Amino acid sequence: MKQSIRIETAETGRVSMEYFRFGEGQEVFVILPGLSLKSVTKSADAVAAAYQDMAEQYTIYVFDPRKDLPETYSINEMAEDTAEVLETLGLKEVNLFGASMGGMAAMKLAIGHPELVKKLVLGSTTARITEKQYQGIAEWIRLAEEKRTEELCLTIGKALYPKALFEALRDLFIDMAKTVTNEELSRFIVLAKGIQGHNVLDELPGISCPVLVIGDRDDRVLGAEASEEIASRLLGSPDCELFLYEGCGHAAYDVAPDYRERIMRFLDPRTGGSV
Repeated sequence: MKQSIRIETAETGRVSMEYFRFGEGQEVFVILPGLSLKSVTKSADAVAAAYQDMAEQYTIYVFDPRKDLPETYSINEMAEDTAEVLETLGLKEVNLFGASMGGMAAMKLAIGHPELVKKLVLGSTTARITEKQYQGIAEWIRLAEEKRTEELCLTIGKALYPKALFEALRDLFIDMAKTVTNEELSRFIVLAKGIQGHNVLDELPGISCPVLVIGDRDDRVLGAEASEEIASRLLGSPDCELFLYEGCGHAAYDVAPDYRERIMRFLDPRTGGSV
């Protein structure tokens, strides 16, 4: 089926970044997705469908990391590139949501460019990558380098999703593995390696906007303590909230049925409803 959401490219003169947008609201909501073998642009219609409840109030932008990745690419560089693209597109005071790797970049962006971020939502992410956390990512890198694509897809899926849901999706992960190209594997490796060394823990008090931290107690990628650690540095502010799911896993942003409602309540308490 042909994708109906149009993929656009932002050019800054230095950086080229693909993105898509949908919705008709005056407020801007920006999504920075997590590490994936497939570009988020390939799932544009599915993302638009998942966020349809927000499309009336917000114009939603979803960004992929830059097109031409250098040989090494840090989270700090990702944040700076994204900030440059936002400025080029004339987007300021956005509501910024970063999931996992995207959350790492979102934190650094909010620290370095406070004028660009009105409110910040951090989903299943961490302010610093510990040796324990990176062990799992290093295993993903090894499988990608060895081109063991089916094993890689299954390993990632098992880490991201609750056990029962993973088993229900197992065949989909196997089918996806058949479509992964060598170029996608190489891109995945660069992005995954760039996560190592990420650490903005001591810089977190520099975030001046309201923050919602959402994690899960059963996160098998980064652990619940990662979300708790972020909040512990920010909870001195009345504008920081922490919520932990139970049983949704690292991919709570895909699994929890009230995830987007919770975000909407944080962004605009007048939206009504309870979470």
